[in-house]
Amino acid sequence: MTGPAVTRVLVADDQTVVREGIVMLLGLLPGIEVVGAAADGEEAVALVARHRPDVVLMDLRMPRCDGVEATRRIRAGYPGTEVVVLTTYADDESLFPALRAGARGYLTKDAGGEEIARAIADVRSGAAGLSPQVQLRLLERLSGEAAAGTAGTAGVTGAAGPVPSGEPAAGPVAVPPDGLTAREAEVLGLIAEGLSNTEIARRLYVSPATVKTHINNLFAKTGVRDRAQAVAYAFRHGITGSPQ
Repeated sequence: MTGPAVTRVLVADDQTVVREGIVMLLGLLPGIEVVGAAADGEEAVALVARHRPDVVLMDLRMPRCDGVEATRRIRAGYPGTEVVVLTTYADDESLFPALRAGARGYLTKDAGGEEIARAIADVRSGAAGLSPQVQLRLLERLSGEAAAGTAGTAGVTGAAGPVPSGEPAAGPVAVPPDGLTAREAEVLGLIAEGLSNTEIARRLYVSPATVKTHINNLFAKTGVRDRAQAVAYAFRHGITGSPQ
């Protein structure tokens, strides 16, 4: 009889005291085995090649090879290894390059053990392991891009004639795209608002299991892989959640 699965984790951070503290913290968490610790990106890539961990906890600002480049190389060469960024910085110049390089999680170093464990579990299951602050920043960025895109359509002639300057080109879609049901679109909009499954269940007066079923269905229909992609999809299609 096999025991519970163990997630093998590699830690990469150039500050010795921080690196050793993270290793010690992970050692206290159930279901996690630390297989190595790297002092920079170059060493992180080498240790991934040697140990093939499930997840790398990656600092961003390190000598020789920074966390973004190390993430890019790890994801390209070892796609079975996921990367969760664990850094002091949550500014756009740090966040978006890391996500574009292939990081599936992003936490700041004020995260506690429970939040780190949850992010590791999320990326192992194929979801995104993003802190609430990072989710909010993604929402702000995507909503800003959506607003800019709407403004850019002002005055453009379409099939229905010119769009008057200063007016939005279109409101939220009346019929959900990709065969989504009205309920699935509603759940997607609530994901875009940053709500957890439990919060969505409470908002819609359904069980968490029902919410999970809706999420699995909408992921399959839209082709998104995780909540971060779902948020981007929702904003592209003007899908919003239910009223309070």
